Amino acid sequence: MKTFRTMLKTEIKLSVRGMDMVIFGLCLPVAMVVILGAVSGNRPAFEGASYTFFEQSFGALSTIAICAGGVMGLPLLISDYRQKKILKRFQVTPVSPALILAVHVVIYAIYALGSLVLVYGTAAVFFGFRMQGHAAAFILSYLLVMLSMFSIGLAAGGLAPDTKTAGIIASILYFPMLIFSGATLPYEIMPGPMQKAAGLMPLTQGIKLLKAASLGQPLDQVWLPVLILAAVFILCSGIALRFFRWE
Repeated sequence: MKTFRTMLKTEIKLSVRGMDMVIFGLCLPVAMVVILGAVSGNRPAFEGASYTFFEQSFGALSTIAICAGGVMGLPLLISDYRQKKILKRFQVTPVSPALILAVHVVIYAIYALGSLVLVYGTAAVFFGFRMQGHAAAFILSYLLVMLSMFSIGLAAGGLAPDTKTAGIIASILYFPMLIFSGATLPYEIMPGPMQKAAGLMPLTQGIKLLKAASLGQPLDQVWLPVLILAAVFILCSGIALRFFRWE
C-alpha cells in the first residue's frame, strides 16, 4: 500500500506537468459549462418542460473528463509504456506492472471525479443549478459510466501493437464520442438520423443514464443504458485481459 501511495503521488505530479488532462479533463468541462450556461440561460429544455436545457445537459458535461481519460489517456499510456519497455522493466522489480496500470486508472478516476466537482460547483454557483434527482443515484451511475469507458481504453491499449496504432484507435474513439454523444454538442439538438447513429456509442448511453439520474426520471427509462454499459464493461474487460501484453 505504501508503494502504491508513493507511485500515485509521483505519477500525479508527472501527469499534472504534462497538462493534457488538466486541459481536457478539468478546464474544458468547466469552459463548456460556462458557454452552455451563458447561451441557454433558464430556457426550458422544451415547451412545458419542468427542467431547463442547462439542467438537461449537466450529465453530458460531467462525462468529458471520463471520455478524455478513458478512451484517449489510457490507450496511449499503455502503448507508450509497453513500447518504451517500462512495463517489462518493472517485471524484474518488486513493483508489479499491474500496479503501474492500477495507479494510472486511479489517477484518471481522480481527474474524472475532480471534473465532476468543478462542473457541479461552476453550474451551481454561477447558473443556479440544482440536481432534481438523488445524488447517490447520480454518483452510482457516474461510476458505472467511468468503469465502462475505462474498460474500453484498457481494451484498446491491449489490442494496439504500438503507440502509433494506439493513437489512431484513441482518436477514432475519442473525437466522435466527444462531439456526437452529447458530451459537448447537445444530443437533443441533433437531427433524428444523427441521434440514431450517436445512440450506438457507449458514451451516449452513459449520458442518457446520467441525464435520467440528475433529473430524477423514472427507472424504467434507464434500464437499457445500464445493461449496455454493463455489457461493454464485461466485454472490454475480457478483451483487455485476453490480449494484454507487457512487452
